[in-house]
Amino acid sequence: MLLGQDELFRSLHGPTLQEIEMGSRLKSNVRGGYQFLQGIDPYSSGVIAVPGREIIHATLRKPVPWRQGLIGVREHLEQSRLERFSLCGVELRCAEPHPMSGFIGFNKQYRALLEEWDMLVEGENPVARTNVAPVVSPPNETLLYGFSHTRPSEFDQATFVVAGGGELPHRELSDQHIVRFGESGEAAMLDKARCVVDIMRTRLDRLEANEKLLSSIRVYCAHPVHHLLDDVIVPGIPEAARVGIHWFYARPPIRNIEFEMDMRGVRREIIISELG
Repeated sequence: MLLGQDELFRSLHGPTLQEIEMGSRLKSNVRGGYQFLQGIDPYSSGVIAVPGREIIHATLRKPVPWRQGLIGVREHLEQSRLERFSLCGVELRCAEPHPMSGFIGFNKQYRALLEEWDMLVEGENPVARTNVAPVVSPPNETLLYGFSHTRPSEFDQATFVVAGGGELPHRELSDQHIVRFGESGEAAMLDKARCVVDIMRTRLDRLEANEKLLSSIRVYCAHPVHHLLDDVIVPGIPEAARVGIHWFYARPPIRNIEFEMDMRGVRREIIISELG
């Protein structure tokens, strides 16, 4: 019997990350006060606070080198009488898109720090992440731009963060899985955006997050996005018409990936002038 294209792909490479997420149940990070959706080694696909906790989003007024920044976040949480385990989201800015091998290399360093801090849950990284490369005035090294954490709360609606995702729908980090690899024309960008919106929708659904509570939808792309709003983003995520889209003139962290999104639903956003 001949295999169809999708079946042949799975037989050679295994299920896609989207299929894994569709079949995944939320896992509990009891120490952190949130549940998370399985992702890949360097980060989870998203997090949602448990009853009695809510997620706070923080942006640094002045980004700092990522390792120094995470140490500062840990000190910030401890000064707020919160444990390090409440860290549930990290946002980074890198100098330029990595080749696939370079991205994997950085991820090993990043994960090693979380392992050192005993942040993993049954060997899995529960912390969501976004990492992108600004087109204008990029940093000289990878910086911490922002983070999210849980705290005790009587707020009765679940807050959440959906991790950044580009048009790489497979769990394996490989150039061969990038949608429309090497292309950036209008038709290719529509396909890439459709892939990413599908990933975002899947993550929202698997997190059991209420789309109507979305407070921020962000796009990271170095190409025009206006036609993508009408044709892909708003039809796929209708709340974008209410919340709007925050477009960062930035590239995803891996070369040849052209379109990335992340989202969150929180009620409190803070700006931190200085960590520690």
